[in-house]
Amino acid sequence: MIKTTKTKTYDTATAELVKKVTVGTYGDPAGYEMTMYRTAEGDYFLYTYGGEASEYATEAIKAFSKAAAKKWLEEN
Repeated sequence: MIKTTKTKTYDTATAELVKKVTVGTYGDPAGYEMTMYRTAEGDYFLYTYGGEASEYATEAIKAFSKAAAKKWLEEN
């Protein structure tokens, strides 16, 4: 997935996967995945996607500061 803001482009195909968290099993309507990525420039973003009954039913990318990414990585 690619998301472009006014100044940055986040691309799951070219960024480095840092950590992936899977909740539930394949096909679970309430299951979801959260994947933290780091770009070549050192920016962090979280890619989320899940089943229709999950909080991540719509595919999304959210930018993270280095401090927020560190906290997320420690908690997940």
